[in-house]
Amino acid sequence: MAVIALLGLPIAPSGEGGASIADAMSGLLVVGCAVRLVRHRRRPLSPGAAVVLALPVVGIAVAAADAAGPGAGITGLTRYLQIFVLVPAAVLLLVRDRRDFRLLAWSFVALALWQGTVGVHQYVTGTGASYQGEDVRAVGTFGPTDVMGMATVVAFGLVCAVALALGSGTTRQRTSAVVCALALLPPLALSFSRGAWIATALACGAQLTLAGLRRAVRVGAVVAAVAVILVGGLGVGTEMLQERLDSITRVTDAPDQSVVDRYTMWAAAVDMWRDHPITGVGLKGFPGQRDGHASLALSSGSDIGGAGAAYSKQPLLSPHNMYLLVLSEQGLIGLLALAGSWLALLVCALRGLVRVRRAPPGAPAGLGRPVRAPSGLDCALVSCGLLGWQLVDFVYADIGGPSTVLTGVCFGLVAWWALVDPASPLSLASDAGVSPTSPVFDAAARPTAPTAVTEGFPTALDPEAQVSPTSPVPEAAAPPVPVSSSASSSASSPTAGAPEGASTR
Repeated sequence: MAVIALLGLPIAPSGEGGASIADAMSGLLVVGCAVRLVRHRRRPLSPGAAVVLALPVVGIAVAAADAAGPGAGITGLTRYLQIFVLVPAAVLLLVRDRRDFRLLAWSFVALALWQGTVGVHQYVTGTGASYQGEDVRAVGTFGPTDVMGMATVVAFGLVCAVALALGSGTTRQRTSAVVCALALLPPLALSFSRGAWIATALACGAQLTLAGLRRAVRVGAVVAAVAVILVGGLGVGTEMLQERLDSITRVTDAPDQSVVDRYTMWAAAVDMWRDHPITGVGLKGFPGQRDGHASLALSSGSDIGGAGAAYSKQPLLSPHNMYLLVLSEQGLIGLLALAGSWLALLVCALRGLVRVRRAPPGAPAGLGRPVRAPSGLDCALVSCGLLGWQLVDFVYADIGGPSTVLTGVCFGLVAWWALVDPASPLSLASDAGVSPTSPVFDAAARPTAPTAVTEGFPTALDPEAQVSPTSPVPEAAAPPVPVSSSASSSASSPTAGAPEGASTR
């Protein structure tokens, strides 16, 4: 939560890049997790989960060895390990149960609301980043050098809010999530980020479909009505927003200069890969190889300004496509290793969602009031939505900027659901081979078994209802039943007059 909260602080405009205070906090997170592992001296992950999580190391290490210089190799190695291995592993190992998972999901929503509020204020007051000659682009506290920062944060919060609204929480929680999701739509629109729009629309659409077709139709109708009110009634759209929306359909027929630059850098990345198909040109090698492979259609850089920064040219140092960046710098080895890890997480997350959907609704949410959806559905939708958004957005963007550390936290949440949660297939496979006396790293990774059905109470099938012998029993999981002293004593011994070994209540 500290890593997420520190991303809400203002960032000084600078084109130099470098680590931020949130990156430093993520380093402390990794160190703290390592110390905890050493102190407990336990194996926290199953072999399958460890392989999925550590698979990107293969391509990263090979590409670091082929880097142009030791400085570039070490810098690139540290950044890639931070975002795709170390921070996700730390988040995965430190999240204890689904309550922690939901807490982090709400933290995403809170950060998105803060950044969205700052972005809307920038648009209204004309203090945002420069866009078409006006300082109206909403960038939050990230400044004009990271125009995708606020869009990414708001999109993550919107995806989490939609999942929490479709989940199995209380009525107040679902209502709050719906309000937050609607509040995040204007700042996402005012970010003028076409890639974030496309990724968010696809991710939220997939979440609605996975939650149920009838619910998807109802929610889609509500969103359409709200969009009509905001754009048609209140005039939120303006000509700039309408032109930006129309430009999505003209990326092939009449592309603007930013799209031309992106196509040119994509072609340069593919050309680099053709020259070095197996290992690529090495980490941080794209900027140095760009001019030798790009055509003359590439401009000198992006115009940045506004939001407290003077006008300047920002050099184009990446292809703005994560897959092509990995392919050009790490070759087929790196792309297969990294994409293979993401594909494994996606498959395990979807299988966990299917298991949750097929499970009974679980224990009552209150006194005889059953939940409206299977328990854990919100966590499953958060994981699938965040991973789906990231995989789609990587077609239009890559890592870079202060907001990148949030991508590592996002992958950590997805990995916890896919690899550690009791509903995940790897967790079930690991539990099947664990002996009753072997140490368990986390309460959420314990083998779960249905409890016996007692008269008048439902079966506790929800993994969250499983509690340790020493932990306090939640009221909903174990309703108080008055038992007399005579009944208590008879419960621990065979019933009088009954044969030995007969079952008793």
